[in-house]
Amino acid sequence: MLEISDNPATSANDDPITSDQRQFSAKVNAWMPHEIMLTDAWFPLAHSFAVDKKPVRRAVYSQPFYLWRGSDGQVIAAENHPNDALAGAKSEYTDDSGHYPVLEKYGYVWSWLGKPENAAPEHVPSIPYLPEDGGLPLHMLGTVRFDCCAPLSLENLIDLTHADFIHADVVGDEKMDSETVEVFHDSETITMVRTCVNKSVAPIMKIFGGVRADVQQVRQVIRIYLRSHAAIAYGRFSPGDNVQLFHPCVPETRDRTRLDYAMNTSNVKKTNLFRYMMPKASYKVSRQDSSMTSPQSPRYMRPEKRKDLHSPLDEAGQKYRVLMMALAERQARGDFAYRDNVSLDCSDIIGYDGT
Repeated sequence: MLEISDNPATSANDDPITSDQRQFSAKVNAWMPHEIMLTDAWFPLAHSFAVDKKPVRRAVYSQPFYLWRGSDGQVIAAENHPNDALAGAKSEYTDDSGHYPVLEKYGYVWSWLGKPENAAPEHVPSIPYLPEDGGLPLHMLGTVRFDCCAPLSLENLIDLTHADFIHADVVGDEKMDSETVEVFHDSETITMVRTCVNKSVAPIMKIFGGVRADVQQVRQVIRIYLRSHAAIAYGRFSPGDNVQLFHPCVPETRDRTRLDYAMNTSNVKKTNLFRYMMPKASYKVSRQDSSMTSPQSPRYMRPEKRKDLHSPLDEAGQKYRVLMMALAERQARGDFAYRDNVSLDCSDIIGYDGT
């Protein structure tokens, strides 16, 4: 059974998803993901441990960011390398010293791309299961890349059902008694909740997690923060352990995405191999995802007529497309305001109870 519902907070007259089905479908099929560029947003550019006194280079939409720590240990983010002749030059995205707004939270260095005067800590997305001061062990952190634009990677992720087919050898197949899908959105986020009854046990939990049952009760959540191109994934498995993944898709270029992930398995017993193996599964899963999204990315760059095909389970992905395009159109009109609070604790929405 498929149930689609919308967050009551989206009742504004300009909600792009309230149009009739024909208009909605037209918007969905006008999707050009590589043309999306959203600013006035915090991007998680690096794990905190990766930034030291020696500058490291990152990019957002090909805009360069150099990150390093000053003598006081505080992170500095600049458009130019400190030894460059242009160091200290101001641009549209930096202050009078040529620096971007920057902060550290959840074990990441976040830098702001947009008007510096609009940078505010309250626009950092809520990630309730990551410690605000960071400090997760290195085996829970990693970096992968996708040869596609970030919106395509996130569109793939927001459809939780894809995992049954692409990642069946890791998270289990499509066999279950029933499932319910719910979709919630506001102007800055979209969330998909999938509840499965008597689903096949994830192989990685059977092999490394000690689960002996044949089926699990599963509740999976994906929540995407549109501007930051960042997603949080939270899964509750019974029997089994919870999965707590931060999945930021930083748009380095229009066809290259960097993912500095964090999977917090601190809730799993130290004697349980799942604690150590599940974070490393990201390397296998990312290759599987990339095999699907990489060939798609260049197709959207061709100026040709096409019609994307969708199933009823694609509702979340379709709404994601429309919300991203609506936000891009609003920014093109000069409106960069946040209409909804992305830093508001989302524990209730994702079903996180501290475990």
